[in-house]
Amino acid sequence: MASVFGIFLIRQYALSLPDELLEAARIDGASEARIFWSLVVPLIRPILVTLAILTFLATWNDFMWPLIVLTDAKLHTLPVAIAGLSREHVQDNELMMAGAVITVVPVLLLFLGLQRYYIAGILAGSVKG
Repeated sequence: MASVFGIFLIRQYALSLPDELLEAARIDGASEARIFWSLVVPLIRPILVTLAILTFLATWNDFMWPLIVLTDAKLHTLPVAIAGLSREHVQDNELMMAGAVITVVPVLLLFLGLQRYYIAGILAGSVKG
């Protein structure tokens, strides 16, 4: 998750946090570590979840790197294995579609499990104060 894109995304989101919240915590006597863990981390949780989902999707759907590196067919990832099915003399469309469904199910479950953070991020941006 510590890619250039991830650092830029979290930085841009953190810059949108109001400085007044951090100043109020400092006036109340909170240390910098306490401000970070009690104030900043809960506020940036939606973007952290978004970055986690994007990183997972990029890793899950990665095709070229596993194709180049992995030599044993038992270690192939699902996208590489599905592409391997189409290279044979007889193309098994039913098996390829079943593999595509199996590939989509973990991503769908991850999104449904973390959907509330998306809603929280959307609602937080719409509140005027």
